[in-house]
Amino acid sequence: MAKFKLEYLWLDGREPIPELRGKTTIKEYDSTPTLAELPLWGFDGSSTMQAEGHSSDCVLKPVALYPDAARTNAFLVMCEVLMPDKTPHPTNKRATAPDDADFWFGFEQEYFLYKDGKPLGFPKDGFPGPQGPYYCGAGYKYMGSIARQIVEEHLDLCLAAGINHEGINAEVAKGQWEFQIFGKGSHKAADDMWVARYLMMRLCEKYEVDVIWHCKPIRGDWNGSGMHTNFSFGHLRDVGGKEYFEKLMAAFKDSREDHIAVYGPDNHLRLTGLHETAPITEFRYGLSDRGASIRMPVNFIRDGYKGYLEDRRPNSEADPYQIVAQVVKTVNSVEKK
Repeated sequence: MAKFKLEYLWLDGREPIPELRGKTTIKEYDSTPTLAELPLWGFDGSSTMQAEGHSSDCVLKPVALYPDAARTNAFLVMCEVLMPDKTPHPTNKRATAPDDADFWFGFEQEYFLYKDGKPLGFPKDGFPGPQGPYYCGAGYKYMGSIARQIVEEHLDLCLAAGINHEGINAEVAKGQWEFQIFGKGSHKAADDMWVARYLMMRLCEKYEVDVIWHCKPIRGDWNGSGMHTNFSFGHLRDVGGKEYFEKLMAAFKDSREDHIAVYGPDNHLRLTGLHETAPITEFRYGLSDRGASIRMPVNFIRDGYKGYLEDRRPNSEADPYQIVAQVVKTVNSVEKK
């Protein structure tokens, strides 16, 4: 029998966007444990905004298992939160997202790395040079001293965990970076994203650096942070067509407020019509247009209105489970012929 460290992760009751919580249990197994072998566990919901003190027990149900390369004999266990009667807790947004294997999602997670109250690389007083050279840049004067080290180490941790990590790049603002997560099945991509966020936050503890997920931490002429959401499904990949696409876009336009409601807090600060965004009060789509609400890739029309689409409105702090649930709902409202 070997002892394994199991870090149970879950989302708390913070609003409008939950935060990650985690705690470790030690269990013995004859061999590497599987998801089916992991037990339910519990926690004090009165300390996570998910219960009252007089009835505080909440239940953790393991839903995804990831090797944890930062610890010996260890795994990360993504969990759903249940009520004591095993029904989904009201804060359990994963339970509202159908696990539909027909849907593929790719999230582009932007974020800032901060130290001492400023983005990495910012001078003690004032601002660095204007945006331009930082995007996909190289060199100390653009990247700073430890940002790339953190980003590379995070990439390795994600790959070791089996997360569908697709790539990294420095972003437009100094101290701003991005990583991409892809998953076939609506739950897979969202589970992977939350665990990837956890790995980044835990890693940054070692470097005494904060990860800032907020969509517009620097006011003024600096890019905000998004989590552009690429999505496709069988009909769009295999059939497509202009008529169906236009009906789909009409449904997205009609449900604009429902989407904005779950696309992250303070999005009005980011979706201004500037810095590669469409205004939050509008909905429009365009071919290869990064100022659109939904961007069609450059070959989308040429390929017969088939492939994938990019919703550029979700911001960096948004909950992937809620994004997935709303996109699936809107898509399923459109008749497919």
